[in-house]
Amino acid sequence: MPDLGLTHVALGVSDINKSISFYEKYAGMKVVHRRSDTIHKVEVAWISDLTRPFVIVLVQMDKAQCQPAPSFHLGVACKSREEVDSLCHEAHSEGLSVLGPEEHGAPVGYWAFIRDPDGHNLEIAYGQEVNSAIAQAKQHE
Repeated sequence: MPDLGLTHVALGVSDINKSISFYEKYAGMKVVHRRSDTIHKVEVAWISDLTRPFVIVLVQMDKAQCQPAPSFHLGVACKSREEVDSLCHEAHSEGLSVLGPEEHGAPVGYWAFIRDPDGHNLEIAYGQEVNSAIAQAKQHE
């Protein structure tokens, strides 16, 4: 069956190996495809948490081309508030920029931002209600 719907988001990164390590550690993702794009002369890696047909495409490029906006972010759900706290503590100890954690109630939940090596924000959260929002939207189709 062919893929349908949203399948990926692409991010420009300045050091693909450093970015892969970051997303493996803080988002539970792993490389599912990697190649050298000889046409565009870039390294490319697809990373996934293996829970659905969705990947983040990391494209290595010059640092000047990797300029994220402050509020843009990727979000991953954690198993517990304690996991959010633990990841924040670990990121702090490694000198990474961390905002939060903060509690915002339903549907936002308990969340924090950890900045990746290129300045992209990774939101780690517990208690967000994305699945419930999607289920409700499907009922109203």
